[in-house]
Amino acid sequence: MTKKSKVVVVNDKMQKGYTYELVEPEGRNFDPLFRPELTPKEMLVLGIFGGKYMTDCTNEFPKSWFTHAKLSPGKYDASLNYFKINASQSLNEWKKKGWIYKNDPRGWFQWYCRYYMGRRIPGEDTRQIKRWNAIRRHIAQIQANCRPGDTLCRPRQRQALLHWAYDTREL
Repeated sequence: MTKKSKVVVVNDKMQKGYTYELVEPEGRNFDPLFRPELTPKEMLVLGIFGGKYMTDCTNEFPKSWFTHAKLSPGKYDASLNYFKINASQSLNEWKKKGWIYKNDPRGWFQWYCRYYMGRRIPGEDTRQIKRWNAIRRHIAQIQANCRPGDTLCRPRQRQALLHWAYDTREL
């Protein structure tokens, strides 16, 4: 007997009627080159994207992800970020640089949330995993320039890495 996949229908401010299939179990069977240090839930609880990223699409993901998430009902609020600093570029900038996949109009974190839930899109998954791996270079810069455990050192890089599921709190 084969397991049926689940179909998710998205209706939020940025997508209407977009559907995708969950073909893997939540949080499992990742590409071996993709080893995020944090789950989407952990990232939301720590504080990412000024609390603004997921405020209109909470119905798409498990309610537990949002129980203690730092979300802003209004505008972007850098004080909600773990490192209390704005480390984001605008969505328009992401679009200009060609970083946005048409079915994930919010960018990498939206892709990661959907991948974590079990969606797989082979070509796009490969592209996003390469982007995730490329951001690692910032870890070496933190290690070379900061004392271990000094989270006040290079907070912008640390916040940016947190947006990519890297945990620099112990570096």
